[in-house]
Amino acid sequence: MLKTGTIIAERYEILGKIGTGGMADVYKAKDHKLNRFVAVKVLKPEFREDTTFIRKFRSEAQAAAGLTHPNIVNVFDVGDDGGVYYIVMELIEGITLKEYIAKKGKLSIKEATSIAIQVSMGLEAAHNHGIVHRDVKPQNIIISTDGKVKVTDFGIARAASSNTISSNVMGSVHYSSPEQVRGGYSDEKSDIYSLGITLYEMVTGRVPFDGDTTVAIAIKHLQEETAECVHRESSIQSGADHPEMYPEECWPPLRENGRCHCRPETFTDRSSGKFCDIIFRGQ
Repeated sequence: MLKTGTIIAERYEILGKIGTGGMADVYKAKDHKLNRFVAVKVLKPEFREDTTFIRKFRSEAQAAAGLTHPNIVNVFDVGDDGGVYYIVMELIEGITLKEYIAKKGKLSIKEATSIAIQVSMGLEAAHNHGIVHRDVKPQNIIISTDGKVKVTDFGIARAASSNTISSNVMGSVHYSSPEQVRGGYSDEKSDIYSLGITLYEMVTGRVPFDGDTTVAIAIKHLQEETAECVHRESSIQSGADHPEMYPEECWPPLRENGRCHCRPETFTDRSSGKFCDIIFRGQ
């Protein structure tokens, strides 16, 4: 843990710790070169000795630094200082979506949809640049004090995908797509599936798949269907019973080759199909 007052790269002054995750700690810092406050994510010591992980971490973080979008937390700088590997990011005053759900219990359909649309727009921008998040979950979605929704942690997930993942990191299994838990190839559709699970949690207050171990949860993603939202929450109307709930045009991330994946007859894979069921049919 870095002490308050520590200077990184002769530029960033650590002001205090503001968060922690499976792979990194996050600090509020002052950028003395540009005279602004930033967030500095510093890798935990146990990851600093893995040269393969560090190389992937740098590569992916640098790619994420090329993303500029209102719904993505901007990455300003990437580097290391005496073995301290860090990412400097836009400082967002607010709370994570996970904290917001815990505070409210569950969200209204209108609010959940608004958040999901903003996340979708951020993901679309990343996908258009060939970047897949691979760890979309409420903990990586920040709601600012002015209501703006931003996705964070682009880059670090892919670096970790080939690394031995600890039990802390594996908390993400609740939101992982079938192909991810199977250990196979994952792409943009994996992010779409994870967003669907996140939306399910927003409107019900719980994740669709849970268990005593990460393996048990992973198996459920592969073998079980999601419980219908309309059965769990009487306030949620089913799109199957109310066809007017289907949008005239689906969100950009759900369009591929001119086809809309929001209707069952156009489903081409398990991830995007289950995502659309979760959103528009409550299944």
